[in-house]
Amino acid sequence: MLRMYSKSDRQGTREEDVALLAGVEQGDAGALTLLFDKYSRLVYSVALRVLHDASAAEDVVQEIFMQVWRNPRAFSADRGSLGGWLAILARNRSIDVQRRRRPSDSVEDVVLTSSFDLAATAEKNILLEKAQGWIEALSDEQRETLRMAFFEGLTHAEIADKTGSPLGTIKTRIRRALQTLRKAAEA
Repeated sequence: MLRMYSKSDRQGTREEDVALLAGVEQGDAGALTLLFDKYSRLVYSVALRVLHDASAAEDVVQEIFMQVWRNPRAFSADRGSLGGWLAILARNRSIDVQRRRRPSDSVEDVVLTSSFDLAATAEKNILLEKAQGWIEALSDEQRETLRMAFFEGLTHAEIADKTGSPLGTIKTRIRRALQTLRKAAEA
């Protein structure tokens, strides 16, 4: 039923291709081997032309013939030649491989927007470090009074009650601490 032809007999007829596909459908590995021998160069050349990578082109050839093995009925002889169909499969699969390999936009073309301002954050961090140094230079009483007033949100009267110090002393400590910090910041 199948005409056995050599590897050099590449043209074959439409009837031979249909017969080989029928053999593949019946699970005949020999029929697939004959199809591979007949069309693998065509599939490989199309894939190589698209991908410019021999290894990737070989992978496409393998995928195409595995697809033919799994679903030989996908080819319809009424719609064209088997060689043309395989060439289109190879081209499409190669384009898919190429798209997966590299993104469609180069990194230089991608614009990322961010509300984060690195320069402002760095400047703020430097200023905070300086401020912490200035605060550390204050006396323990001034530092503690500032902490309660500004970080705990206590009023002058509440600080006086909590520390047992007179209200005037608390106000003076805070005023002098702020003056010291202002001078350090201006320097």
